[in-house]
Amino acid sequence: MAVYTRTEAREWAREKLVGAVNCTIPSFTGDLKSINEAGIRHDIRRAKEHGFLGTLGVSEVNITLPEYLDFLRIARDEADKDFVVVHHGSWSTLADNIEAVRGAEEAGADIVLCSYPPNFYPESEEEIYQYTKAVCDATDLAVIVFPMYLWGFSPRIHPSDIPTRLIRRLLDDCPNIAVIKAEGGFPYIQGIIDCHRLFGDEVVISVPIEADLIPLSQVMPIQLSATSDHEFYGPIIPQVMSLVADGKLDDASELFWQTHPARKAKAALGQALNGGAFINRQSWKFQGWLQGYNGGPLRQPTQRIHDGQMLALRKGLIDSGFEPSMDPLREFFVGRNPA
Repeated sequence: MAVYTRTEAREWAREKLVGAVNCTIPSFTGDLKSINEAGIRHDIRRAKEHGFLGTLGVSEVNITLPEYLDFLRIARDEADKDFVVVHHGSWSTLADNIEAVRGAEEAGADIVLCSYPPNFYPESEEEIYQYTKAVCDATDLAVIVFPMYLWGFSPRIHPSDIPTRLIRRLLDDCPNIAVIKAEGGFPYIQGIIDCHRLFGDEVVISVPIEADLIPLSQVMPIQLSATSDHEFYGPIIPQVMSLVADGKLDDASELFWQTHPARKAKAALGQALNGGAFINRQSWKFQGWLQGYNGGPLRQPTQRIHDGQMLALRKGLIDSGFEPSMDPLREFFVGRNPA
C-alpha cells in the first residue's frame, strides 16, 4: 500500500520522483497461456541495474486483469521498497479502469498513469474532466495526468490535447494528481513549457520524450522523466538525469549527441511501427531485448516487427556506441527466460 495519503501525494511525488522511469511489458510463457514470472523478474532486475527510479507495468497488451495484477505483484516483490511501480490505467471502460486501479493498490503499485480508452470519444472538456476525476476519486494513489495526442482529443477539444484550463480544474478538484506527463501538442514543446510555467510549483512536470528532456533540462528544472521506452538506451537516461541534477550540462549534451544515431533510427521507423495512433509494444519489447531485457512472445492481437525494422534499431544502437545483443533475431521471440 502507498506510504502517503491522498493529501500528501504531491509532497510525496516532489520528494520521491527524481530520476527516470522506464516501461516493463509483461512476459508470457512460450505457449502464451500464462505470464512468465522469471521473465518479469529479469526485467525488473535489469531496470534497477540500469539505474531507473521505477517502471511502468504496461497493460496495453493482450492480458487479463487478474494476470495483470499478478504481474504488478511480481514486479513489486522483485523491486525493493525504493523502486517505484507505476500502474498503467489503460483498460477498456471507466468501470474497468476503476476496478483495475483498486486492484493495483492492493498489488503494491505506488502511482497511477491515467489513460483513456480507445472507445472514449468526448465532445467537451467536461466529459474529460468527469472521466479523469472519476479515476482520481476511485483511488488513494497519486495520479499522473497525461495530455497526449494518441487520445484523439485534438483538434476536437483543443490543439494541446488537454488544455491548461482543464488541467487547472483537475488540479483544484483532485488533490492526488501529483504529476503531469507533459506530451500535449506532441511533437512540439509548447505543452511542456505551459505546464512548467503554470503548474510547476504545484506538481511534478515529467518530460518523457528524451529528445526533449535533454535539451530542455538545461534551461528549466526537470526532476522526472516518466514513463517511456527509455530502456532502448540502456542506462543512459538515468545517467542524464544525474548529470543534469549535478549541473554537468556539457556531459549531458555529449550523451545527447552520442545517442543521436539511435534516436534517428527509432524516429525513422515511427510511422511504420506506430500506425493507427497506437504504440507498438512489440517494438518496445524488442528495443529492451537489445539492451539485455527479456523479450519473448506476445499474444494476438499484437503489432508486428519485421527484420528490417529490428536490424535498423540494432544498427542505430551500434552507431551510438552501444553493444546491443547480437543474438539471432529469432531469439527475441523466445525470450531470455523461456518458460
